[in-house]
Amino acid sequence: MSGASEIRATLASGVQALGLELTPLQVTQLLDYLALLQKWNKVYNLTAVRDPAEMLTHHLLDSLAAIAPLRRHTEGQPAKLLDVGSGGGLPGVVIAITCPDIDVSCVDTVGKKAAFIQQAAAALKLPNLRGIHARVESLAAGEGGGFDVVCSRAFASLLDFTAWSVSALKPGAVWMAMKGKHPAEEMAALPASVAVFHVEQLVVPGLDAERCIVWMRPGGSA
Repeated sequence: MSGASEIRATLASGVQALGLELTPLQVTQLLDYLALLQKWNKVYNLTAVRDPAEMLTHHLLDSLAAIAPLRRHTEGQPAKLLDVGSGGGLPGVVIAITCPDIDVSCVDTVGKKAAFIQQAAAALKLPNLRGIHARVESLAAGEGGGFDVVCSRAFASLLDFTAWSVSALKPGAVWMAMKGKHPAEEMAALPASVAVFHVEQLVVPGLDAERCIVWMRPGGSA
């Protein structure tokens, strides 16, 4: 098991490799979040990954790889983001820490996971983060005004993800699906009402695996 100083050093070099500029407070919040995830994981089984060093690369740095693309999309403007099937808050909590201008809601059907997000928001002092215990299909845009970005990470097929969450999109909104290998078959299965406008390759520091973001928006006649 890696020591705290080694974890901090690995995180710092990973952040640098990703070209992110984070404040000392944000780095501390990421490390505190990792510690929270470890602590709650013993009781709530938030993730199958147990080793802190592995959690850092497979979860934190993997989620951090999406931050620069997300920032390019929002162009620094305030935005509302919904993280679907968020589980332990990946990438939702990471986005809330690194992008204070983005209002993040993490929705999960498992009450304990939504409760963990609420706990993380309080412990890390993140006013822009909330956990929602619900099915994403129940989140209609009319209730909360909808979301500018609806994202997921290792959640479901592109077809299911977009079908279940379309009601949460506000006009002009996009889907941001974090995937492993280029999901050509999943993309081919999408209906005409969903348009893929960009597939962005990601490089995760310390992780020898393919990663990409599939950017989509409602399209066609629907």
